[in-house]
Amino acid sequence: MITEAMEKTTPINKLTALSHGGRLDIFRLLVGAGGEGLNAGEISSALDLRPNTLSAHLTMLSSAELIRSQREGRNIRYFAEMGAMRELLGYLMQDCCGGNPDVVKPALDTLHCNGRERPC
Repeated sequence: MITEAMEKTTPINKLTALSHGGRLDIFRLLVGAGGEGLNAGEISSALDLRPNTLSAHLTMLSSAELIRSQREGRNIRYFAEMGAMRELLGYLMQDCCGGNPDVVKPALDTLHCNGRERPC
């Protein structure tokens, strides 16, 4: 039997992983990179992170299943797991609108892609 506490474990792990500024920056950078992802060196350069610090952050984000990696020769490319983020946002907002989706529409309308003034 799955308890309510067990159901909360996954979202708590994801939120914990994102609760550090460096990890949040990495995740947002990978979201911006889209399907191309970024290799570790590109992430390190973009965010001015030392390799050992970056490695620790990537490990935590990966453990929370917010990112995935793919080996490319001697490099590792990282990608944001957008499905995991959608699940997390869905969990956080599942009871938000009392059956009225118009209640959540203003929050969705505030989303902007790449700094543009139009919704994604």
